Amino acid sequence: MARSRAAYEYTEAEDKSMRLGFLLIAAGLLSLLGLGCCWLRPALQERGGGGSTNCTVLAVRQLGERFACTFSCGAACRGTARYPCLQVLVRTSRSSAPALLHEDERQLRSNPKCSYIPPCARDDQENSENVTYKQKYWKEKVGSQPFTCYFNQHLRPDDVMLKRTHDETVLLHCFLWPVVTFLVGVLIVVLTICAKSLAVRAEAIKKKKH
Repeated sequence: MARSRAAYEYTEAEDKSMRLGFLLIAAGLLSLLGLGCCWLRPALQERGGGGSTNCTVLAVRQLGERFACTFSCGAACRGTARYPCLQVLVRTSRSSAPALLHEDERQLRSNPKCSYIPPCARDDQENSENVTYKQKYWKEKVGSQPFTCYFNQHLRPDDVMLKRTHDETVLLHCFLWPVVTFLVGVLIVVLTICAKSLAVRAEAIKKKKH
């Protein structure tokens, strides 16, 4: 009995391999749980309330209202600038009522009144030029050409997004890598146990022959 126990005692290398396997298993489970609670579930809820549709530009305009943004010019240098509000009104294939276009869900949450938030520069004039450039883009380059846009009933049913914050690729990677980590950990543990079992059996057969 004592010999059997001694035979199944793991070497230092095998012990490290087992610890690595269990560590990867725990990391995979914790990552999957954390991402599921903090990121994946809200992302799926957002996608569950929306879909894609075709959009056509109806009007592009700048409002007289200006909004504040925060710029950074160094580690200890921050300030506030302002930018004009650009609105892009579109018609969707799912409704005849005009809808306000936004870059994505994050921009919609940051400023639901405007269609575009420029990169915040210290100079207000530079911010205005960025907005004017975007206005010309929608008027001249896009014009009446239809394009794909996205809606989400959970956020604002009268608004549409140009792109999704959480697309299929991001969701796939969010789920894939924790699962791969978990499976690699399981594989390391199983292979270490199998290798030890085979080594013990080989040793027992060798002793019987002698």
